[in-house]
Amino acid sequence: MNAHEDNPVGRLPPLPLVLGIAIACLASIGIVWLVGQETVVALAYGGALIAVLLMLLLMARLRAAPEEAELAQPDWTVTAAAIENRRRAIAVTDRANRLACANTSYEDWFHGARPPLELPFDTASRELMATSAREAWRDGAAEVAMLSTEEGDRNFSLTVDRAGRGEDYLVWRFSEIVHQRSYDGLAERIAGSLGEVMSRAGIELALVAPDGIVQAGSPGLSERATGSKENSLTGMEFVQLLRTDDRDRIFFAREGQHGSPQTLVHVPLDQPGVPRTRDADEAPSLMMLIDSTVGIGGGRDSGGKAAIPQLEALLSALPLGLALTDRDGRFLFANKAFLRAVEREGAGLPQFPSDLVVREDKAAMADTVRRFAKGATSSGDMAVRLAGDKEEPVSIGLAGIRGLGDAAVLLSISDSTEEKRLRRQVAQATKMQAVGQLAGGVAHDFNNVLTAIIGYCDLMLLRHTPGDSDYDDIQQIRANSNRAASLTRQLLAFSRQQTLRPVVLQLPDVVSEVSQLLKRLMGDKIEFSVRHDRELGPVRADPQQLEQVIINLAVNARDAMQAHAAKTGKQDWKGRLMLATRRVSARDVRKMGIDIMPADDYTVLIIQDTGGGIPEENLNKIFEPFFTTKEQGKGTGLGLSTVYGIVKQSNGFIFADNVRGPDGAPAGARFTVYLPVHKGEMPIAVRPEEPEEQKASDWSAGGKLLLVEDEDTVRAVAERALVRAGYSVTTACDGEEGLAAIANGKTEFDLIVSDVVMPAMDGPAMVRAIRKVKPKLPILFMSGYAEEQLRNEIDIENMHFIPKPFSVQQINAKVAEVLAEQRG
Repeated sequence: MNAHEDNPVGRLPPLPLVLGIAIACLASIGIVWLVGQETVVALAYGGALIAVLLMLLLMARLRAAPEEAELAQPDWTVTAAAIENRRRAIAVTDRANRLACANTSYEDWFHGARPPLELPFDTASRELMATSAREAWRDGAAEVAMLSTEEGDRNFSLTVDRAGRGEDYLVWRFSEIVHQRSYDGLAERIAGSLGEVMSRAGIELALVAPDGIVQAGSPGLSERATGSKENSLTGMEFVQLLRTDDRDRIFFAREGQHGSPQTLVHVPLDQPGVPRTRDADEAPSLMMLIDSTVGIGGGRDSGGKAAIPQLEALLSALPLGLALTDRDGRFLFANKAFLRAVEREGAGLPQFPSDLVVREDKAAMADTVRRFAKGATSSGDMAVRLAGDKEEPVSIGLAGIRGLGDAAVLLSISDSTEEKRLRRQVAQATKMQAVGQLAGGVAHDFNNVLTAIIGYCDLMLLRHTPGDSDYDDIQQIRANSNRAASLTRQLLAFSRQQTLRPVVLQLPDVVSEVSQLLKRLMGDKIEFSVRHDRELGPVRADPQQLEQVIINLAVNARDAMQAHAAKTGKQDWKGRLMLATRRVSARDVRKMGIDIMPADDYTVLIIQDTGGGIPEENLNKIFEPFFTTKEQGKGTGLGLSTVYGIVKQSNGFIFADNVRGPDGAPAGARFTVYLPVHKGEMPIAVRPEEPEEQKASDWSAGGKLLLVEDEDTVRAVAERALVRAGYSVTTACDGEEGLAAIANGKTEFDLIVSDVVMPAMDGPAMVRAIRKVKPKLPILFMSGYAEEQLRNEIDIENMHFIPKPFSVQQINAKVAEVLAEQRG
């Protein structure tokens, strides 16, 4: 501790100093008393001395107060200097969203010093910024991948971090998202060192706009075209720099035919296959003038052949995929961007360009290359499908070249790997959504049919007893109907429209419930192991549906291991199924870089097998409905799609990948399920011991019901079931007829039992109209859609729900439950 900390200005002096001053005061008072022998004089002297000392101490404290206040104020000039950054706009705000300081880039980009939440971004971006600020105050950091200005002309990414000694400030870092074009920065390189190198090799470069105006030129081109390297070619017409003779040879206009002939190579820089933007038509072209005397021995032919290595060096430096062929269509050269675009980076080039495309496009590709090799100098493009990617067509640009000996055709293609990946993801999501809507609609209609079948079976069983000739047949019909009902639940699970009953639970508890069953399912040849992380966060999900997820994935793993053993011919094979739970934090998610998954805390379920893995071509299809790799008759293709639907409806994420062996080959498959950690209270999760339809009802007081259902068979079976239970039932075939029954006023109904989807007037519209005159009349909706979905879409109080298909006992019990609740 330094002296300033021991004795800060304005505080009390240290103890030794105080004792010294006190002793001196007492000594001086004693001397005065001894000299004058007057006690009053001595006391007066002592009081005056003390008053002087107190006044000096007060003045010292008053002088220190402004200095302390000045020291308490933070010096933002140091912070502003530290955050200066030309590529990032950085600002610091306090808890009241007041701007504490900002760097120069922030003020220049956003035209002034305003708090980040007041910057001119569009509405969606402002909401994202406000959300990220809340997350940063809560979690310490937050990120936004894309922000757009109100004009839509600029995009930014954002990171927000909590900082300061007391973590009382937020640091905002904005980075502008710049879409780089293939020719960005090329003008500076041509006019700089690259142009000088190429000029020494006998190759002159020019960047020419579509209207023929030179945008940049190499130093050697300026010298040969104007006589001096210092002269700028910018703004001049490129064709005015050249002349041709009667044999179509190209010369510099300044040199005339006394100079050496030039070979002109035109390289279009607008990338084929890339969607055009507003400035796509302004993409320039690269013009290369190759001197015929380049190379050893001179002469046109030798010079052209010697120029090929120089041309290859230039093409390798360009980000656009480019390749050269000779006059017979054989490949001479391709840069890395071209190999990457045609997915042959490791395999190398084939002999002919036609070997890159599918069989149907081979003839057209070969004819086009041959035409450009032997015809006049021209350029064009064609759409083909690559052999490695038969579904996505690509555009290949072709340009005829003259004067390079064997070189005859220049091929260009853009690397659209990322674009194709995004396009496949969008197509996959669209297809899954469309099939999900179809599956939900089919399940809804099928549930109406099953409701009638199950209901009539129940009514027939009331008239038959075990031992009757028809009893077993009716039971078989009912059992098959229940199997069909489970199939509709799978369809609803895939379409994320099933009725879930989520509770807050611990994932290891669900795993332990099914562990014994899984051991029996795996058999003796498969080793089953379970591992759990400590301090796992709770999740909110339906335990029965999670058990279905685990069982489906485990059974698929067992089948895969058995199939792999049969394929490899091993008789004494041993498989292994590993089930584990893990804890994944929000920081770990950010490091993983999964764009579709929010950065949050997750509890993860991992199921891994040793079944040889999933073929790469099937990884993007395994969650599609009705897709199966099993033999015909051994799989419906709904198992994994059902798993996918359950996980997504539980707000989770599921991913599939292959586990690599020591040799790098797939050794097994791994399914990873991410479920968000529940942040609320922890209620006790009670698993029902018996299905809801088996609970006995104490209600036996009857009641007057209005039954509204547009399906005749469903209406008939529901009416008979409710009448047998002692209720007085009035039926209506649609919403308008139900509304008329209420409007007549002849019957005071205790409950309305109604379908949701009906022609003309649906159930919710009818109930809203009824509630205007009967505000407290309860409603029981019947539907094949999910309860959660209906409650989100229908904002009606005192609403109850029973899913289709239902049995006679289920609808009777549900009606009794609702009436008992209403009456007390």
